[in-house]
Amino acid sequence: MNAAEPLYSLDRFDRHILELLQREGRISNQDLADRIGLSPSPCLRRVRALEESGLITGYRAEVDAKKLGLRLMALLYISMDQHTPERFANFEARIRELPQVLEALLITGQEADYQLKVIVRDMDDYHDLLLNRITRIEGVTGAHSSFVLRRVLEQPLPMG
Repeated sequence: MNAAEPLYSLDRFDRHILELLQREGRISNQDLADRIGLSPSPCLRRVRALEESGLITGYRAEVDAKKLGLRLMALLYISMDQHTPERFANFEARIRELPQVLEALLITGQEADYQLKVIVRDMDDYHDLLLNRITRIEGVTGAHSSFVLRRVLEQPLPMG
């Protein structure tokens, strides 16, 4: 199998199911079936098969961070002193303990090794997170921040 080929072969019904569930995770099976043009039983079987195959990895609620007082989002670029599996594993284990870290990506093509998306109440909380938690992780040699002014686009995976 070519590395560019998908691991799963999806027909138009499966793609449509995935597209709708990414946008409306709480849609009823009846509504889903009506919108994709199947009866409810085959639709439900397809959803269950997509779940069991691991293509659908879960469902979650979207929460308004500002209503929880979390108003400051930042992208943090972290540089490491060594590029060893042990150093990366330690860093990754430590950031998993920080609820303010929403996303962590190991990256290339930058001066940094990791990009973290973090969310906090304010600049004081950010300062505390950065100086007392993240930069104290063994191996961290640098951190550069960019602050998010507003989210312009967030969309589900393309099913085309």
